[in-house]
Amino acid sequence: DVLGQLPTRCTPAGIGRDTVKALHALGARVVAVSRTDTDLDSLSKECPGIETVCVDLGDWDATQRALDNVGAVDLLVNNAAVALPQPFLEVTKEVFDRSFNVNLRSVVQISQIVARGMIHRGVPGSIVHVSSMVAHVTIPNLAVYSSTKSAMTALTRVMAAELGQYKIRVNSVNPTVVLTSMGQKVLMDPEIARKLKERHPLKKFAGQRGFRERRARPGRPGRAL
Repeated sequence: DVLGQLPTRCTPAGIGRDTVKALHALGARVVAVSRTDTDLDSLSKECPGIETVCVDLGDWDATQRALDNVGAVDLLVNNAAVALPQPFLEVTKEVFDRSFNVNLRSVVQISQIVARGMIHRGVPGSIVHVSSMVAHVTIPNLAVYSSTKSAMTALTRVMAAELGQYKIRVNSVNPTVVLTSMGQKVLMDPEIARKLKERHPLKKFAGQRGFRERRARPGRPGRAL
């Protein structure tokens, strides 16, 4: 049983959506979470039988109500995120709060809900955080987004250390720019796009399929892959 979140605005081609489709194809019972009903409706048509939950993960109380009774979960994929580029000197409180609420606070909240369920049932499990390479490299205008992903790396290590005794494995994956709608927003600046491509050994950006296949490989708990 898998609980996965789509991006806050799920699109026909995104990491969260593609992950749901891949897990559904493998026969997993998937619960997909998004804040947009229309996105969940279209995904349900592509993946008959999945369960859907519509909630804004930036709202703590609404998320608690929506997921309190989600049922048994064996794998949690924390994928929801917002990327709202701003130069550092122009960062607003609204962007800061929204970014940390969705990108980090919701990860803590949902991971608590799922981990407590695993511990109560006495079963092993896995939690995967979808982070980003910006946790490790510098990209202008992404001070807030980068900070949320760096914090996620630290959170992953601490969660792995604390939850390992319950046989709950915690890892994060740190993809380069993936060609989703959110990734393409970052690439609108041609200079940033050029610098990012130069950093990549293959001199190209990743697609969802390659990212999904890399994420499927097991890793040592606490690692950022």
